[in-house]
Amino acid sequence: MKAVLTCAGYASRLWPLTKETPKPLLEVNGRPIVEHIIDKVVEIPEVDGIYIVTNDKFYKNFEKWLQGKSFKVPVEILNDGTASNDDRLGQVGDIQFVIEKGGINDDVLVVAGDNIFDFSLVPAFNVFKSASNIINPLWESKSYKAARESGSVVLNDDNSFSEFMEKASNPKSTLLSLGIYFFPQKKLELIKRYIDEKNNADKMGYFLAWLMNLEKVYGHVYFERWFDIGWIEALEEARQGFGE
Repeated sequence: MKAVLTCAGYASRLWPLTKETPKPLLEVNGRPIVEHIIDKVVEIPEVDGIYIVTNDKFYKNFEKWLQGKSFKVPVEILNDGTASNDDRLGQVGDIQFVIEKGGINDDVLVVAGDNIFDFSLVPAFNVFKSASNIINPLWESKSYKAARESGSVVLNDDNSFSEFMEKASNPKSTLLSLGIYFFPQKKLELIKRYIDEKNNADKMGYFLAWLMNLEKVYGHVYFERWFDIGWIEALEEARQGFGE
């Protein structure tokens, strides 16, 4: 299994903190966010390589960060060549970019570079391996306010997605879709198909809504702490609550 960490955003909502520093390199508990993510990723024994995809603006920041670092598996930084929000590939586009650039022919774990969480990915991975389905871990927020600000999911009895709602005004569920996805190798071609059909490659939520017309998508629910570092207040909350 290969892991893809999507870190190519420009995080304008976190300015001025992210004017010269990419969001995944902001520190929480004395370490960059991306290192906390890698800690969780390498708990999965089958992960034997990690790709971090960033943009041209922040590529040198990640290269400098990686110098002298040592992880359990090889980590490679890829530059998607974009320079601003105007020409960005989008998260779905960046995933396909890594698949092609890295010549990936393997199962893939995708983690957005602004996710930070206390739970282990191993239980979700075990569900993924048992059936080789596309798995999107979920978080029980217990908050309809949070669901209105995120992608929320209604599950069937078999934990497959019944409904996915992106920032619904009246969400039916408090289960939030996390920026974490497990893809079996045989279904990676769906990502390319989505892009080839000229669909919106900006957010994975758009891809999930499209995918549900073709495939069953399954959830795995977590209850431990999860933080979405989308704005300064969320970053401060993570700095105070992560790892407690």
